[in-house]
Amino acid sequence: MLELILCSLLTVFPDYLYRRYAQGKRLGKEITLFSVWYELRWGITSCVILTVALITVIFYFHPSTTSATMYYRTVPIIPEVVGRVAEVRVDHSAPVKKGDVIFTLDSAKQAAALETAKRKIAEVDASLVAAQSDVVKADAQIQEAKSSYQQAADELDVKRELQKRNPGIVPQRDIEKLEVALTGRQGTLDAVTAAKQSAVIRVTTLLPAEKASGEAALAQAQVDLDKTFIRAGVDGRVEQFFLRPGDVVNPIMRSAGILIPEGAGQRALSAGFGQIEAQVMKVGMVAEATCISKPWTVIPMVVTNVQNYIAAGQFRGGEQLVEAQQTQRPGTILVFMEPIYKGGLEGVTPGSSCIANAYTNNHDVISAKETGTSKRIWLHAVDAVGIVHAMLLRIQALLLPVKTLVLSGH
Repeated sequence: MLELILCSLLTVFPDYLYRRYAQGKRLGKEITLFSVWYELRWGITSCVILTVALITVIFYFHPSTTSATMYYRTVPIIPEVVGRVAEVRVDHSAPVKKGDVIFTLDSAKQAAALETAKRKIAEVDASLVAAQSDVVKADAQIQEAKSSYQQAADELDVKRELQKRNPGIVPQRDIEKLEVALTGRQGTLDAVTAAKQSAVIRVTTLLPAEKASGEAALAQAQVDLDKTFIRAGVDGRVEQFFLRPGDVVNPIMRSAGILIPEGAGQRALSAGFGQIEAQVMKVGMVAEATCISKPWTVIPMVVTNVQNYIAAGQFRGGEQLVEAQQTQRPGTILVFMEPIYKGGLEGVTPGSSCIANAYTNNHDVISAKETGTSKRIWLHAVDAVGIVHAMLLRIQALLLPVKTLVLSGH
């Protein structure tokens, strides 16, 4: 309607002035309700053509959308293990800090495993003390075996020396007995030496390995116990959290609730523009938005990112071919916009529906020396008609509460 009124001032109104003052035709006489088309046919025709052209230029070079939302991501509260809820430490709606315990699961099994691991380490420590005593005992046995061996060796040397000096004075049978005894005591010495080596290996290698394994089992048991304490991963707020003691939670079946991170949805606005504006939407474009949760306010924004893919065309590879006719609705160009001024989105509720406009700016092209005169005039006109869309946005912002509260029928 605004474009039609503007175009009529440039076409129908001058045509009427010409008919009235140049041709002398008067309203109610020559110009009546029945003759208005014939008398003002040139102005009406020009008005319609100019209106269509103006609307096309405005909506193409200064696109608008009502599909703008402050999207935000929620974090599901999911335990890593299946269990029964033992205690809930937050209300159904409450703020939480990173690391705060939200709820706990029954941890009897994990606590028992942790205590078993601790007992195992204590058992290994006791075995280590006993093994160290075995090493000391083996040293004493080695010393005793060496003494016995040396005594037998000395006695055999004496008997052999006597037999050498005076053959027959020492019976050969006694010498053979001493040789057998010396061999036995050598075996005893080897046995206690091997026993000491075994005890040393037990002290230095086996038991430390068993203790390390026990400590790993203790750490694993502690991790399993910690998994029964479900903590907040980020600062935020728990909403609609109706979990109660006795409920069974399963990470595969369903989550226990959702956590909304602090500041979620308060940084950027996501808007879907028509596919025909794909060549117009550029990063750095100035934009404006008005949101239903903050009426009568126009927020200056800037386009920070334009998604290069249309979500409607995506598919997941499977066992069937894609049928193009299954895409019922054409997709949109997803554009991310951020407020120009700090705190521009304060007061806007995350998830709020908004109306957004983006404005084409050809200042750099107009200022370029290689740009021709006709092109400069055209680009000036394109930039100038953006004010019409800005006026429309402000009218929408003004009428949005009326439309929502009065005309919606609620």
